[in-house]
Amino acid sequence: MARFFLDRPVFAWVIAIGMMLAGVIAINILPISQYPPIAPPSISIRGMYPGASAKTVEDTVVQVIEQKMTGLDRMIYMSSKSDSTGVAQIELTFSPGTDPDLAWAKVQNKLQLAMPSLPEMVQRQGLSVAKSTRNFLMIVALTCEDGSLDQNDLMDYAISQVQTSIARVPGVGEVEAFAAQYAMRIWLDPHKLTNYSLTPSDVVAAIRTHNVQVSAGQYGGTPAVPGQRLNATITVQNLLKTPEEFGAIPLRNNPDGSVVRVRDVARAELGTEFSQFKLVHNDGHPAAALAIRQMAGANALDTADNVKATMQELSRYFPAGMKVAYPNDTTPFIRVAISEVVRTLIEAVILVFLVMYLFLGNMRATLIPTIAVPVVILGTFGVLSAFGYSINMLTMFAMILAIGLLVD
Repeated sequence: MARFFLDRPVFAWVIAIGMMLAGVIAINILPISQYPPIAPPSISIRGMYPGASAKTVEDTVVQVIEQKMTGLDRMIYMSSKSDSTGVAQIELTFSPGTDPDLAWAKVQNKLQLAMPSLPEMVQRQGLSVAKSTRNFLMIVALTCEDGSLDQNDLMDYAISQVQTSIARVPGVGEVEAFAAQYAMRIWLDPHKLTNYSLTPSDVVAAIRTHNVQVSAGQYGGTPAVPGQRLNATITVQNLLKTPEEFGAIPLRNNPDGSVVRVRDVARAELGTEFSQFKLVHNDGHPAAALAIRQMAGANALDTADNVKATMQELSRYFPAGMKVAYPNDTTPFIRVAISEVVRTLIEAVILVFLVMYLFLGNMRATLIPTIAVPVVILGTFGVLSAFGYSINMLTMFAMILAIGLLVD
């Protein structure tokens, strides 16, 4: 084989240049991470049952989904967690080598079979299925230092205006919000409910009946009377907005003509969906946080850069006083770690060159194996891309060790 390439130097140079070009292309598309993804692929399912206890979530949501997921192809095991905030989390772990995209599609199909058996509130909230990594890539926080915005304002803005935009960033697998949107909170008085012989379900049914979006029809639509020339769509106020409007919802008509309303048995106020996020602060100021998980196989550095670029674009439309911060960002350490390994790689090449020159004493004889080093290193990146590996500390250290073996 050596004689074949010695007799055909041009052919050997073409192959070497081709390997180097393949490596240069692979460097730009290879995912970058601190460590290789040695954990088996996993799919996470997350749902919300507002107002339910951990036991209720376990019985009505988690167990229903787990029963449907039983027998899923190549699934090793599944784990679940329910908490008192009404959050249900189920993580499905698959055998190594399973295609995450195929596993995600199978989980989605199984989940559709479980949806009719879930509580109506869970169906309305929806279930999220993500194929993200286990650890957070970074945390984005919205804060206000001048006090013009309170925490409820920040949390509502983070979910309604920021979360969806970040979720669309390439490489983002999941965005978990440590925040809650504005909602009308109805504080029931059990004694007044008993006096009026009403139950909480009666209040819920009345609110659901009166707080709906309906179509009011048209004026002058077909069939129209002769000579009708005006045709207009009628718009009415449907959804209620203020505590006073919610308090005026009728619950029951009494025989004497009086009406029992929501304000007679409860207190309505504008608050947030959940009250468990009051302790999220940034440097002593109220804040709303969005935790970002990286999609499996994505480039951590590119994903973080794209998220920051998106936040920079969104910040142009922030209300006065709102600022963005990154209280937790793992990418600086990844950049430093990779740069240190690259520096070590360059030092290793230089030391190998000096050692060979000292022992051979001939510059021409030293340059020949030295030229082979960048060819092999760049070619290795092409092999990494072909076999689905990533650029991380272990693969870079392996290249450093391989330099000495290559020269030998």
